[in-house]
Amino acid sequence: MNFTEMMRALGYPRLISMENFRTPNFTLVAEILIWLVKRYEPQMDIPSDVDTETDRIFFIKAVAQFMATKAHIKVNTKRLYQADGYAVKEMLKITSVLYSAMKTKEMASGDKVEEDNSKFKFDLGSKIADLKAARQLASEITSKGASLYDLLGKEVDLREMRTAAISRPLEINETEKALRAAIKEVLESVDKTKDMLNNVSSDETSLESKMEKKKQELERNQKRLQTLQSVRPAFMDEYEKIEEDLQKQYETYVEKFRNLSFLEQQLEDYHRLEQERFEETENTLRMMQHKLREEERRLMRSGAKDEDSDIDIPEDEGSDSDMEDRRPSKPRPTRNGPMTGTNSLL
Repeated sequence: MNFTEMMRALGYPRLISMENFRTPNFTLVAEILIWLVKRYEPQMDIPSDVDTETDRIFFIKAVAQFMATKAHIKVNTKRLYQADGYAVKEMLKITSVLYSAMKTKEMASGDKVEEDNSKFKFDLGSKIADLKAARQLASEITSKGASLYDLLGKEVDLREMRTAAISRPLEINETEKALRAAIKEVLESVDKTKDMLNNVSSDETSLESKMEKKKQELERNQKRLQTLQSVRPAFMDEYEKIEEDLQKQYETYVEKFRNLSFLEQQLEDYHRLEQERFEETENTLRMMQHKLREEERRLMRSGAKDEDSDIDIPEDEGSDSDMEDRRPSKPRPTRNGPMTGTNSLL
């Protein structure tokens, strides 16, 4: 399965094909990489600004670092920066891991027929919490039902005890004791609430003092920052000069890298053409050898017919070995070219 089919299976919203990567297309590559990173970590914040060269380099580095730390996938940043067919090979490493994980999840949770899966697509990821809640409620209903069944079985005995308790007259002393205990608990809770309110006022005062101290520290740090920004570092001129030289060296490196990639492609095309020429020449030589063998057989048949006749014809000085000597030798491939000696035969 190729890259486009994997992306379609993973649910990428845009239709892509390999024709989009015949020429460098960094915008599309950046869009695909952001989508793949979001598939791994939805909360991950990747900078999507790729207008300048510096932004693109920072973007590629951020994606490569994320894939190496989170997904344990090592990608080639140079090929990703090319944004062509080589970049597709690097992105295929990421999509293959996601695709295999999706297939494993489908095999583990698939209880339906393949036809139903092809007709209907359910997003079970958003229903996992509801499923857990439903299972918990089902277990609670079962336990409550069992306890209710046990209590209903004891209803015969409990009915008599309840009737006896209702018919018994209330004792004033016990009722007074229970009311005093309830009043005491209420008073204790009121006291606790008052203490908490007093503590809130003291906590508020301490927090205000701390906020004031933090504000003063912030003002001092801001003034110090302004002072440091106004002072130019001692080696800033040399740093800027080295930075300009580095930018020039980088441009030279990029140009040479592009030229090298182009020359490698040209070399591959040249080797392919040479191989085709070599195969074509070999086919031509085989056809010629076949024709020479047919001619020899025809001459031998005509010679045999002449011997049967009454006319005496002197034997040719050349024998079969001479015919073999007249055959053109098969050219040999050399390092400078695929074949030698072809022009003399042709």
